[in-house]
Amino acid sequence: MSGGLLVAGTTSDAGKSVVTAGICRWLVRRGVKVAPFKAQNMSLNSFVTREGAEIGRAQAMQAQAARVEPTALMNPVLLKPGSDRSSQVVLMGKPVGEMSARGYHGGRQEALLGTVTECLEELRSTYDAVICEGAGSPAEINLRRTDIVNMGIARAARFPVLVVGDIDRGGVFASFFGTTALLSAEDQALVAGYLVNKFRGDVSLLEPGLDMLYGLTGRRTYGVLPYAHGLGIDEEDGLRVSLRGAVRESVVAPPHGEDVLRVAVCAVPLMSNFTDVDALAAEPGVVVRFVDRAEELADADLVIVPGTRGTVKALAWLRERGLADALVRRAAEGRPVLGICGGFQVLGERIEDEVESRAGVVDGLRLLPVRVRFDRDKTLARPVGSALGEPVEGYEIHHGVADVRGGEPFLDGCRVGAVWGTHWHGSLESDAFRRRFLVEVALAAGRRFVPAPDTSFGVLREEQLDRLGDLVEEHADTDALWRLIEGGAPVGLPFVPPGAPPLGAGAGAGAGAPESRGAAPDPAPQSPEGLGFAGSAGPTGSRGQGLDCAGPTPQGLGEAAVVHVDQEAK
Repeated sequence: MSGGLLVAGTTSDAGKSVVTAGICRWLVRRGVKVAPFKAQNMSLNSFVTREGAEIGRAQAMQAQAARVEPTALMNPVLLKPGSDRSSQVVLMGKPVGEMSARGYHGGRQEALLGTVTECLEELRSTYDAVICEGAGSPAEINLRRTDIVNMGIARAARFPVLVVGDIDRGGVFASFFGTTALLSAEDQALVAGYLVNKFRGDVSLLEPGLDMLYGLTGRRTYGVLPYAHGLGIDEEDGLRVSLRGAVRESVVAPPHGEDVLRVAVCAVPLMSNFTDVDALAAEPGVVVRFVDRAEELADADLVIVPGTRGTVKALAWLRERGLADALVRRAAEGRPVLGICGGFQVLGERIEDEVESRAGVVDGLRLLPVRVRFDRDKTLARPVGSALGEPVEGYEIHHGVADVRGGEPFLDGCRVGAVWGTHWHGSLESDAFRRRFLVEVALAAGRRFVPAPDTSFGVLREEQLDRLGDLVEEHADTDALWRLIEGGAPVGLPFVPPGAPPLGAGAGAGAGAPESRGAAPDPAPQSPEGLGFAGSAGPTGSRGQGLDCAGPTPQGLGEAAVVHVDQEAK
């Protein structure tokens, strides 16, 4: 059986995804066969593996860092928010139904521990090391009883835990100490130590605090990673465009032609796969920004309506904000618009939805001759084709089935004038096609923009992953990290009081009962049958009845992120 490590965090956004990817790249460069793993994600930014399974894009990125093909084993549970209180549950890459947060944490989650431990054990039988990413914080004491992604999986696998803290936020010493002190004695025994992330300045000024932290907890700090600008990784959720930031900050490149090209991305509610625009932002002279007001489209050379988990909600949002009228005006003036997945559906004539929103028939913006009907089965595919005379690869994740009734063929969608639409995510990562598309956009926009002839999105992404590996190799005690991965947590780590609190009224974890202080649930394997997902219909579950999903339409995750199943993206 292989060794392993769980990378936990003091908070969401502490840097778990970055550190996990960095450790994977460091290990593979020294000849270790390594795989990433995250038991449970909450994210609208997902990816389709070659076997047709849907997983979080962060795990696909970590697999690339490890130089292995991503599979469903690396992210067995994916939660995709559809409102501020409910999510679609994707199990082993396939949707099994819709569930409220209360229902999921009320017992269904812990029934999945057997499934995730089986996936982890299969990876451990194949790889020399498995680097696991936690979610949120392991000290979420209200959720400990049903936890399957932090200390629950660490206890089941007997993996040592490395806690990452973001010092740029402040309070990192209190966060390290408090995280440890809120865990049970059994959980604390696996917390090997800490890793400081995003440090600015002279490390010697930090060292006295690290010594005092060791004196208080008996746990060492395994490294201090400096603040690094432009770490371009695929994020789970948020509105930052990772690679755009990397190219802006690390490569100051002027436009290849005389003009820049301005791209405005409509920040629709429940936006999914916003990383589709990273490849555009990687081009010298292309400026990408997210917008939510009609006036912000005025100077845009290209407007993108991105994917969304709530197509009908996004359409209503566009109309409420005047963006829909602005898009119609742009199309009439021959100014470029691109719709991707849900954005493509919005641009069509009508949407028939009895699955996602159950709104029935809704008029679209009528910019493309397309009619969309939502099917209970989800399309998960990795298509290959051509457009504008160039080869294209992409991936599809959608319930909407498009009936294209005219226009010029464009991937699986169509083009009318300067309006394009497709279900394909990731198509702009195909370099030759992206350049040709930008030429078309510049021509329609009247810009003297010329794409650089040698921009390779794949090369840029590899450079970013190497930067992550460099951070770990240069600023962490890699010998000590390898001893953790190979041998587990040090024996005899001291208990830091007070430990997990007693189980109180309404609390979901803590001490008490036969296994005290938040023991892990029974790891016996469980089948997805009987989990009680609303609307479950096997691997192609539908939206169910009776879910606690009332409330306003969120922009982004809204209150769903407060579930803390996983909201962290870095």
